[in-house]
Amino acid sequence: MSTPPASVATDRLARASFALMGLFILALFYTIHAGRVFFLPIALAILLDFLLGPAVRQMKRVGIPEAIGAALILLALLLSLATSVYYLAEPAREWLATVPSSVRQVESKIRIFRRPMQQVSQTAEQVERATKVAPSSTPEVQVKGPGLAERLFGTTESIIAGAIEVVVLLYFLLASGERLLQKIARLLPHRRNREDAVAIAREAEASISRYLLTQSAINLGEGIVVAIAMALIGVPNPLIWGACTALVEYVPYVGATVLAGVLTLVGFTTFSSPAQIALVPGVFLAIVGVVANFVTPHVLGRHLLLSPLAVFVGLVFWSWIWGVPGTFLAVPLLATFRIVCDRVDSLKPLGALLKG
Repeated sequence: MSTPPASVATDRLARASFALMGLFILALFYTIHAGRVFFLPIALAILLDFLLGPAVRQMKRVGIPEAIGAALILLALLLSLATSVYYLAEPAREWLATVPSSVRQVESKIRIFRRPMQQVSQTAEQVERATKVAPSSTPEVQVKGPGLAERLFGTTESIIAGAIEVVVLLYFLLASGERLLQKIARLLPHRRNREDAVAIAREAEASISRYLLTQSAINLGEGIVVAIAMALIGVPNPLIWGACTALVEYVPYVGATVLAGVLTLVGFTTFSSPAQIALVPGVFLAIVGVVANFVTPHVLGRHLLLSPLAVFVGLVFWSWIWGVPGTFLAVPLLATFRIVCDRVDSLKPLGALLKG
């Protein structure tokens, strides 16, 4: 039996390697999807470590040990979050209490647009009654599933457990500092590979930290501007809309679109003039447009931006993997991956594909 030529054997080997790589990627995606309770807090803790790690090392340079510096930074972060929740909880509760009546007001204002649809619905009901078969005596069984909030965010217990896990993991990551990175690098076989891995990790961490910090500052400033604008045009609870803006801007395009729809409903319930109603989402979209097209590219620089197609695909992918938390982590994870691609020669073509 003759052996195949070397080119044919090489081609078969390449196809087998490609198939194995595809199976590995599919298995990896399924694993992180099925194990999101385990992987999601780890991913969030690592991203926060990238953001806060340089501050811990800066405190170490002035004589503060890493363990103490990590504790101080975490304490400041938790106090800031607690203060924000304290000042926003009451306005949010008051607004949520008015949602049912607000929806009724909106329905009364747009009832004129619903009349044709109501006529069609009434006609369909008449046809259904005319063709309806007598009901059987078999009892109906209804299975009650989880509510919308539970499907999106999970139960309160899981949220609290996940938050505690993130805090604990983040503290250990910040307190370990250089030691953890050096231990991971020692797993590589060659010294040159260890040095390259440490250098790439540090360069990537610096870029990711700058990106996350800058994006957070932009979102905060945008939220402040939106809150001031909403207050000036007479929208109630402007602090809530400013905070929501700063939060949803971590989900590009989708977050602003959803919030614009909510603000449109707020405009319907607050004002009676069509011009005033349109002014509420119009002002918001104008601020978002200026920030997205002028402020963000100028502050971040083109080398840290992502293409809109990559962002959209990333949002769809990570929302499928981890649900609503995945949509908030999609852009930071994409930016992290793109920065790493820029520093690994074999991944540079993929990094160029993700560039804005």
